[in-house]
Amino acid sequence: MNWKESVFHNPSGIYLAGEPRGLGSTVRLRLRCAQQAPITGVYLRCAPDGEQEMHTGRALDPIAGWDCCWWEVALPLRNQRLHYRFYLSSHEGGYWLTASGLTRFVPTDHTDFVILADQHISHWLDHSVFYQIFPDRFCDGDSASNVASGSYKLSGQPVVARRWGDLPNVHQGGREFYGGDLQGIRQKLPYLQQLLGVNGLYLNPINTAPSSHKYDVASYTEVDPHLGGDQAFFELKRAMEERQMRLILDIVPNHCGEEHPWFRQAQNDPQAETAEFFSFEEHPHKYECWLGISSLPKLNYSSSKLRDWMYAGENSIMRSWLRPPWNIDGWRIDVANMLARGGAVQMGHKILRGMRRAVKTEKSDAYLLGENFFDASSYLQGDQLDATMNYRGFMMPLYHWLTGQDYNAVFERQWADRYPLSGRDLETQWRYWRAHVPWAITRQQFNLLDSHDTPRLINLVGGDRAKAAVARLILFTYPGVPCIYYGDEQYLEGGRDPDNRRTMNWDESSWDHPLLLEWSQLIGLRKQSDALARGSLQSLYCEENTLAYLRETREQRCLVVARRGPDPCRAIPTWPAAVPDGTVFREFFTQNQAATQNGHLPILESATQIWLSD
Repeated sequence: MNWKESVFHNPSGIYLAGEPRGLGSTVRLRLRCAQQAPITGVYLRCAPDGEQEMHTGRALDPIAGWDCCWWEVALPLRNQRLHYRFYLSSHEGGYWLTASGLTRFVPTDHTDFVILADQHISHWLDHSVFYQIFPDRFCDGDSASNVASGSYKLSGQPVVARRWGDLPNVHQGGREFYGGDLQGIRQKLPYLQQLLGVNGLYLNPINTAPSSHKYDVASYTEVDPHLGGDQAFFELKRAMEERQMRLILDIVPNHCGEEHPWFRQAQNDPQAETAEFFSFEEHPHKYECWLGISSLPKLNYSSSKLRDWMYAGENSIMRSWLRPPWNIDGWRIDVANMLARGGAVQMGHKILRGMRRAVKTEKSDAYLLGENFFDASSYLQGDQLDATMNYRGFMMPLYHWLTGQDYNAVFERQWADRYPLSGRDLETQWRYWRAHVPWAITRQQFNLLDSHDTPRLINLVGGDRAKAAVARLILFTYPGVPCIYYGDEQYLEGGRDPDNRRTMNWDESSWDHPLLLEWSQLIGLRKQSDALARGSLQSLYCEENTLAYLRETREQRCLVVARRGPDPCRAIPTWPAAVPDGTVFREFFTQNQAATQNGHLPILESATQIWLSD
């Protein structure tokens, strides 16, 4: 037993005695280690005003339920962001402990633990499970509002009405419509809440736009009539509120569609008040647009008027939707990594700080998340986004471990990694990405297995249901807010866009009901378990084919075991987590019981296991 594996701290629960309550409040930070650890002293290093401070820790009396030594340091919160790390003095020399782990060398500040003194915590997210819906493909509740073939043109080509169940046509993309609408979503709320168990919806754009995907917005203030219009939205929102379900919407502030009145006015008159919202190289037809797509002119946030209209003003778009009668619970910001960025103009952080101030002023517990397929850590420091769609920090490493190739290999990129990722590498990668984000933000990260922008879950694992079940297990037990893409509960297939936007199957006779029950059981556990909602995370075993980690609060332990293939491991070490011998765990799926002995918990051979101990 290597005592260094037992050294642990996390800015939550029993390790953070005293919730941060703003500047001037005091927190007591706790660290634990094995009783045989040769530690002679613990110190906490911080630099609240730029100059290093070292605070001496004190040894605590034993705490019931943990077989270990405890150290505690009391610290007043003097800054909005408290960066800190521990220094351990031992008979073997000194060690530093940061969020990235234990090191002999002095680490940089970037991996320090971080406490946010005045973080707007949306506590309703703790027990939330979201369901993402692409409205046109979910359910046709009122055929009277459907788009008719040839009724108008999109990018010079007539729109096409498709039959429900037909596969999307790659050559038609946003021109094809299936008739899904908000009335259909409202009609399926009993299925979503009672049968599946989700309590939050994330909808792709519903604002008026000529395409079926609606990212070419033509009005930020109206609901598209083909989705049912404003009235259908009010009825949906009212029905969701009666069920105590939350709703976040997709907004596209980076660009608008070429049919938006702002852009039409700017094209028609270079002196129009909205002309400054865009960047014309040669007026009227040469302008900056998103990824070179002329139908999506990019918005220019150098304009204070645009900032006022979009988010800063009292009656701005982003603030208005958060209050009655819309009363939504948050925003998902499309292409947040590209927002207000272009060449010499790099205003992304400034604009997102402004959006956060506006959103939190209007509704302090609103959820503000952004799309970002890359490193979003600079946006996730407590002053901008609450979360991102956690592709690179969660989903992509998981698939690399499960399938033996990096996500980029799906797109046949020459430089993509097509070699297996070990369990140790997966754990290291996840830990490395978490270390650059405050734990309060990690708890709010929007975790997903697929979306409207990626191939479907079942396609990503090559049709292997066992691997899909492992991915599902980890989604609901990893820190963050889980989200299911519509149809995944039936392993709806779909490759790259637009194939990943197939219509939902509502023929119950063809459903895999046992599979649906498996999803529902995990959703129920995730909503009920405090350990999964708020607990710390400690890795216990990471080898080639098996990954095991502990989620923990003072009241509950949840030990997760995930296997991507056969593995001789028959017991998980629990001594690093200070779990006393004789502690009884119950396995969630089988109801089998086992007790820890000699610092280990005997486990089953199955690929997915959740062991609970109260």
